[in-house]
Amino acid sequence: MIRIWILFLIASCGACTASVKETPALSESEPHKTIYLVSHGWHAGIVLQRTDVPDSDWPVAGDFPGAQYLEVGWGDMDYYQTPDPHIGLILKAALLPTASVMHIVGFSGSVSAYFSNSEIISIELSAAGFEHLAHSIAASFALDEAGNARPLGRGLYGDSHFYLSSESYHLFNTCNVWTARALQAAGLAITPAQAISVEDLMSQVGKFGTVVRSGPSK
Repeated sequence: MIRIWILFLIASCGACTASVKETPALSESEPHKTIYLVSHGWHAGIVLQRTDVPDSDWPVAGDFPGAQYLEVGWGDMDYYQTPDPHIGLILKAALLPTASVMHIVGFSGSVSAYFSNSEIISIELSAAGFEHLAHSIAASFALDEAGNARPLGRGLYGDSHFYLSSESYHLFNTCNVWTARALQAAGLAITPAQAISVEDLMSQVGKFGTVVRSGPSK
């Protein structure tokens, strides 16, 4: 009931949004890069090839030198780092501006094999679109005076780490909205204010991406 009420509040505030242009198709001769959106049930991670992200662009890319892929997630600091969050953390994350974290996972092998039980959509980006996406994600890292990311400890699975983010998590800037904004920065036809739940997010991306694995049937 609480989740439904929260989603209603956000949806009501984001209902009056401008229409979005269609994502332009890439020509076969145009250089492009492939990324993936992976659903984890309550939020989604963005997966990029490690070699597509120069160390100079991301302050943490060098922490995963042997990885073939990097998965990026963002969310409320306390909620994201708690394996089994209680109702107090859920309400605080939804109703109050809170500190946030980045979650980065390095892995190798196929994306579908690593996330064997997840809904996955692949997305083709132009070289410029990928650069805008990478810069949008990089801007969310909190940096120290030397320009280094601020690590917070081990992540949730695999070779993963949490890092402090410079953004605030609140009712109108949730994990799925953050992901949608990053994709929008890449030039994709997505409306962040309407990416309330992970289902909303995956539904929008499914209109221009390619489904690698479908989610569970409703």
